[in-house]
Amino acid sequence: MINRTTRLIWRRRYKHRRRQVEDIGEQAEEQIERHFFRRLSRLYVVRRFVISWMTLLILLAGIVVTEIRALSSYYRDFRPVPGGIYTEGVIGSFTNANPIYAVAGVDKTVSSLIFAGLLKYDERSVLVGDLAKSWSVDESGRRYTVVLRDQLFWHDGQPLTSEDILFTYQLIQNPDAKSPLFISWRGITVEAPDASTVIFTLPNILASFPHSLTSGLVPKHLLKDVPVSQLRSVNFNTANPIGSGPFKWETVEVRGATPEEREERIALSPNSRYHAGSPKLQRFIVRTFRDDQRLLKSFEEKEVNAMVGLNSVPDFVEQAEATKAYSVPITGAVMVFFRISHEQLGDVRVRQALVRAVDRVELVNGLAYPAIAADGPFLRNHVAYDRKLVQLETNTEEANRLLDEAGWLRGVNGVRAKDGQPLTFTLQAQNSSEFTYVTQFLQKSWHSVGVQVKIEQQEETDFQTIVRDHNYGALLNGIGLGADPDVYAYWHSTQGAAQATNRLNFSEYSSVPADQALEGGRTRIDPELRAVKYKPFLEAWRNDAPALALYQPRLLYIVRGNLFNFDVKTANSASDRLSNVHNWMIRQGRTNKE
Repeated sequence: MINRTTRLIWRRRYKHRRRQVEDIGEQAEEQIERHFFRRLSRLYVVRRFVISWMTLLILLAGIVVTEIRALSSYYRDFRPVPGGIYTEGVIGSFTNANPIYAVAGVDKTVSSLIFAGLLKYDERSVLVGDLAKSWSVDESGRRYTVVLRDQLFWHDGQPLTSEDILFTYQLIQNPDAKSPLFISWRGITVEAPDASTVIFTLPNILASFPHSLTSGLVPKHLLKDVPVSQLRSVNFNTANPIGSGPFKWETVEVRGATPEEREERIALSPNSRYHAGSPKLQRFIVRTFRDDQRLLKSFEEKEVNAMVGLNSVPDFVEQAEATKAYSVPITGAVMVFFRISHEQLGDVRVRQALVRAVDRVELVNGLAYPAIAADGPFLRNHVAYDRKLVQLETNTEEANRLLDEAGWLRGVNGVRAKDGQPLTFTLQAQNSSEFTYVTQFLQKSWHSVGVQVKIEQQEETDFQTIVRDHNYGALLNGIGLGADPDVYAYWHSTQGAAQATNRLNFSEYSSVPADQALEGGRTRIDPELRAVKYKPFLEAWRNDAPALALYQPRLLYIVRGNLFNFDVKTANSASDRLSNVHNWMIRQGRTNKE
């Protein structure tokens, strides 16, 4: 217990300290009164002095801030930076990412992002190495040697070697795999003498062979135990594809209660092991749409960054400041193919007249976008192109003369006829706004010389059936020519026969000089010699007029906001837009200058 004496001591101490605090407070009040409040009255006298110093301090602070901002532009810059989720809307449906099966637009897009090939095309459609460090051909022109880059890996971390290349092409060559690439690899021997070398031996010289090495490769360690006959339907193709391309598979999400509303969302993440460096985008998402309207709505609502598959630029896109439409020429040609076995089109004079009657310059100028005119079976950048051997020039008077000479005379209704039969045929085309314009222009041009043409436009599925069966008089269609001038598949007589595998000779053109020239041109490696070998084909094609070349098609790629490093100048196919996707960036930020 605390006694009375202790309590008295504590009480005295408490009273003493309270008096000290009171004394300190009184002294502080006195000092404030003396040094602040009593001197406030003098502030008015020195107001100019105070205002001057305050102004100076504010001015100095403003100058410092301004200088810092001004100087920052010398050592910092507003530049593209990595990161961001990029969503691309594509018209179509996803069925298979496996590169030995991927054919349609969506499948090719996904496959190109996940899988890499030995070679690829750059932004100008020039063949460059992808997984291959180098490639060469021996003096015979039949033996190609490809050397792989160092330190190549699959997405799961397993090393990629020549055994994987050998496995991929042997799968393609196996008829049980039923790959669309089977025909182009028939008779080619593939060897892997060591882990980084692959040798291809061709049965005959084929100058365009290196272009076949752009298809994606598949991993042996994941597919070697799969029966070849079941390869098309394994989960690897649609649920967990493993490649060596710039992006890795994450997941796929399917939405929509009906086939018309069905939509796939495929999420991909950067491949940090990609040989050209990890992609700059944080994620790449591919969204599929069954029709234009759904894609446009999604773009308008800012659900996707870009659109692929449209034929024209929508009005709201043209008016949007933050949106850009890239129009990339495709190395192909839109042509009218005249089926020579058709009764009215079998006469060469009729075909020449049809070519002469169309003003191609006016047609191309009327398209909804700037296009490059085509004037023959080769593109102007092909080594075999000869500006002196292009298709017949527009000349309406000559067209009328040719038809008169052929015995097709005008009737009272203006339509030409012979032996009581009108000069008429059906022009088949795919249903699109672009082809609607082209077919109507052609119909009007041919009507002006007395030829009656019926236009039929089909949806894609029906159109492909018509093309496959050659069920048309004339066909308006776009063909892919690629960077190499090997057009054997489109004009050699063997490719128009009913027993041909693809029947890409849509005109069913048959000419001995043309066949010999096509065979000679594709079996020469030297560019100058190839050009010489192809000349007889150009002469025959011009005189026989099996088709009317119109223009090069384009890839329309519409993007909202910034897309840095997208610099594709020309493409062989729509999927070539992704040739440098690992360098794409959509964000900007302040970075230090180098």
